[in-house]
Formats: sequence, structure tokens, C-alpha cells
Amino acid sequence: MDDPVDHAILAAISRDGRATLAQLSEVVGMSTSAVQSRLRRLETRGVITGYRAVLDAEQVGKPLSAFVEITPIDPGQPDNAPELLESLDEIEACHSIAGEASYMLLVRVAGPRALEKLVNDIRAVANVRTRTTIVLQTYYENRPIVSPA
Repeated sequence: MDDPVDHAILAAISRDGRATLAQLSEVVGMSTSAVQSRLRRLETRGVITGYRAVLDAEQVGKPLSAFVEITPIDPGQPDNAPELLESLDEIEACHSIAGEASYMLLVRVAGPRALEKLVNDIRAVANVRTRTTIVLQTYYENRPIVSPA
């Protein structure tokens, strides 16, 4: 991001997605209408792809997080695991990765039994081998992508 004003706006909304136009205009020293125009431009260009609430997984009944690596059982099978697994709501993220595994999934579930069921569902739906690592504690996540200049 070359424009320092756009950079400052992105840094501010990365920290607080509910910041008002007035708050953003104070941060960047521009009028609210100018900030609103820049936000619309950033949204139109696809730099800002959406806004969402960040929820506490424990508070919504999914305190157990895990990373699940998946590898096709048959290397000749179609590479469509992301599409096949998209319907499993417990999968929060699916990343294509380098290395022995093909994909890394971030999953959140209610407990060990739910994790076991989900892993079995993943294996059955996508015809893959899995390797699961349970998260003991998360020190930080959802950090702002753009930091202050």
C-alpha cells in the first residue's frame, strides 16, 4: 500500500472494524466524506473484502481448536478437498500448504468427541489421511494485517 492515508485507514479499521467515520477522519486528518470515499474505493478495489465480528470460541461452545493436516489417500484423485469439505461448519479455515500434506484446516469444536467425529467426517467426505494437532492455548490471532506506519 503506497498511499499513507489509505494505509492509516486500513491500520485503524484492522484494529477496530467498528470505528466510525468521525474516528477515522480524526486519525487521518481528513473530512468524514473524504474518508468515506476512500473506504468505498478500497472496498471496490477488493482491498477491504468485508467486516465481521470476532467471536470468543469458548463463549459460543467451541472451546477446542485443532489443526488438521489432510493428504489424499490416492495421489491420483481430483484435488477438490476444499470443495468437498466446505459444508463442514466446524472447519474455520482451509489452507493449501507446501510439504507432505496438501491442506491445513483450522477447526473449532465442543470437545474431544466432537473432534473425533469431525476428523472421521473429514476422512470419509474427502478420502484423505489426517494428522491432528490440538491447540492448548492461543496467545494471539486475528492480528491486524496492516500495522500503523
